[in-house]
Amino acid sequence: MSVESNNKARIAIVTGAGSGIGRAAALALLGDGWSVVLAGRRLEPLEQVAEESGAGARAFAVPTDVSNAESVQSLFAATVERYGRVDLLFNNAGVGNPPGPFEDWTPAQWQGVVDINLTGMFFCIQQAFRTMKVQVPMGGRIINNGSISATAPRPNSIAYTATKHAVEGLTKTASLDGRKYDIAVGQVDVGNAMTELASRMATGVPQANGELAIEPLIDVKIVGQSVLYMANLPLEANVLFHTIMATKMPFVGRG
Repeated sequence: MSVESNNKARIAIVTGAGSGIGRAAALALLGDGWSVVLAGRRLEPLEQVAEESGAGARAFAVPTDVSNAESVQSLFAATVERYGRVDLLFNNAGVGNPPGPFEDWTPAQWQGVVDINLTGMFFCIQQAFRTMKVQVPMGGRIINNGSISATAPRPNSIAYTATKHAVEGLTKTASLDGRKYDIAVGQVDVGNAMTELASRMATGVPQANGELAIEPLIDVKIVGQSVLYMANLPLEANVLFHTIMATKMPFVGRG
């Protein structure tokens, strides 16, 4: 197991680690010497990330459904059994909006987004608190993956936007409740990182005025480095909200 210069091992859990932002963050952490538990619904992409990292025993794939409380509990139990503690949770797993206008959605389509983006994030925070407040030394860090959509939604995004808006409430409250346990809680809000979820930006996406427009994208590795920066802060310091975005995307002002 890799160790820091101060001989303290650093143990992270990354949910949604098989692709996109989770994959980028996991690779950044592994590249910096962290031991990372790669969580996601499918084992094969997690194993591919572990192999790509070349981190050996510091990368540990654990298939996990964050919308299932027992699955999340098993994830944290497996992490503690293997590494002894949890220093970081990158609470990243999420899904996009169901297709089409929301008036045509089924209840299951709405609930599916809520179950992963909100309830799943809560389950992970809950287990992180349960773990971090009893380990020695006590404490750790949680980074929730929010979205700039919570501040400036896109057309036809009501489920995704509503759940990401709720993540801000999770972040603020968990940050407050974590103080007595030395648990620092922050959030990263990403705008237009090049992932499978955002790839449509390169071909044109609907704007508020009804037009289609191509939007600039940033390399997802930049987001991974932002997560790494937050992860490596001492626990007495916290970045509550960190926005990383394509400089020229239509977000600030009127485009």
